[in-house]
Amino acid sequence: MWDLFVSSFPSLMDGMLMTLRITVVALLAASVIGFIIGLMNISHFKALRAAAIAYIDLIRGTPLIVQAFFIYFGLPSVLDFRITALTAGTIALSLNAGAYMAEIFRAGIQSVDKGQMEAARSLGLPYRRAMLKVIMPQAIQRMIPAILNQFVISLKDTSILSAIGIRELTQSGEIIIAGNYKSFEIWGMVGLMYFVVITMLSYVSRRIERYYRL
Repeated sequence: MWDLFVSSFPSLMDGMLMTLRITVVALLAASVIGFIIGLMNISHFKALRAAAIAYIDLIRGTPLIVQAFFIYFGLPSVLDFRITALTAGTIALSLNAGAYMAEIFRAGIQSVDKGQMEAARSLGLPYRRAMLKVIMPQAIQRMIPAILNQFVISLKDTSILSAIGIRELTQSGEIIIAGNYKSFEIWGMVGLMYFVVITMLSYVSRRIERYYRL
């Protein structure tokens, strides 16, 4: 068992680093998408709200694996271009997480008392500056636990991207098993690595949440 662990760990660690890399990049992109879509969702313009709702419903209403297949196989066949599995998977995860981040931003902004905006506007601040200087700092403080939770969810969702050939942690385990047929041991190692990373993230999330409650 120890020899199996020693021989498999470097490959599994490479897969875990790829998993973390995809998750971080996707969540950064999802934060930008979520912020824009979240603001559109609370806009006074009906067209912007309708577009935001359509995007959120479309992404949340379809599985991530279908979105990954559509971007990796569907679009290139129609538009006649090539895209790597890593790029397609990162885009799919970014768009998927972006829909959930949009709801986090919307809920966070709307959780701030309306009187804060009214007070800022009464002091002469334009709407945009009042949003950035007054509303967003309070909203982000409340959104941090939900954002960290989405990071955990997105990290686990990267395992789905093994279906399009990305060598993240799950596919690294599959490749090792194909060579030694040690399914029980390898999947145990893969599960343990996910568990350790997710437990650490959950601990950080609880600490941050406890800090802001003080």
